[in-house]
Amino acid sequence: GTRHDAEWDHRDRYATRLAAFARFRSEWLDTWRATAPDDPDALLVAARLAVRRHWDSPARAELLRQVIPSVVAAAETAGPADPVPWRTALDAARGAGAEHAEFERLWEQAVRRSPHHYGSHVAALEYLAAASSDAHGECLDFAETAAQEAPAEALVRALPLHAAFTCLTAAGAGTGNDARTGGATTAAVRTHRPRLDAAADRAISLSAAHPAADPWAAELRNLLVYVLVRLERHQDAAEQLRLTGPYVTSFPWDRDTDDPLGGFLRVRADVRAHPGEAAPATGTAAAGRPRNGHGERVRPGDH
Repeated sequence: GTRHDAEWDHRDRYATRLAAFARFRSEWLDTWRATAPDDPDALLVAARLAVRRHWDSPARAELLRQVIPSVVAAAETAGPADPVPWRTALDAARGAGAEHAEFERLWEQAVRRSPHHYGSHVAALEYLAAASSDAHGECLDFAETAAQEAPAEALVRALPLHAAFTCLTAAGAGTGNDARTGGATTAAVRTHRPRLDAAADRAISLSAAHPAADPWAAELRNLLVYVLVRLERHQDAAEQLRLTGPYVTSFPWDRDTDDPLGGFLRVRADVRAHPGEAAPATGTAAAGRPRNGHGERVRPGDH
């Protein structure tokens, strides 16, 4: 399995998907936990489910503070190598508004087990983004450093793309309603535009390492399309849509709509309708217009 083979990025994705399924049909998880109460896989899914259930509640911070001890306890029983339960703890701490020292303690546990685990880095990046509306530069610094230090095949090399996403969807970044609109005007986006383009270019290179219609690359390519559309790089977005094939992921489309598939299809139709509307060369294009709002729809475990 993923735990035995140390396939942490796969393990993280599978835990997220199982928790999402258990949110609506949990009988199988209840049976699993009853028959194997100490199974680290069952504990991981249960912890991820607990965080996900509370995430959209108006009392999120209070509820997550209550479950953090059990989430951390589950992580501590997972063994000395598995970072994925600690990523869940990082999400819980972020949602609870944990102090920096508490988050740092959990972060150290995660990276001690896997210094290049993508999910843990996404959780830390989202924590930085939530700490301040002006944290774009810090987020990009963090992501670029992590990508530069990672092995060539590591998924965390795509972290700057997620940092670009947080910048483009930050509060006040623009007035558009979703990824279909372009032309952002905020000083932050204009200031960091070269780095946003560089993040997209890096992700394009990572995408090129995978065959077309590769389900493993689908999450990277869906996020890349979203960012490219925000940056008004429609020709590049059209190519990534082609490479994505039939694989649509909920994130990032569920940020703008309760119908992520419908949101993706609308963006795809718009890109196909305007294939020649590309931005100028990297670093000089007009900034994209993101949707107003900080991005609270980004849920725990989303990549």
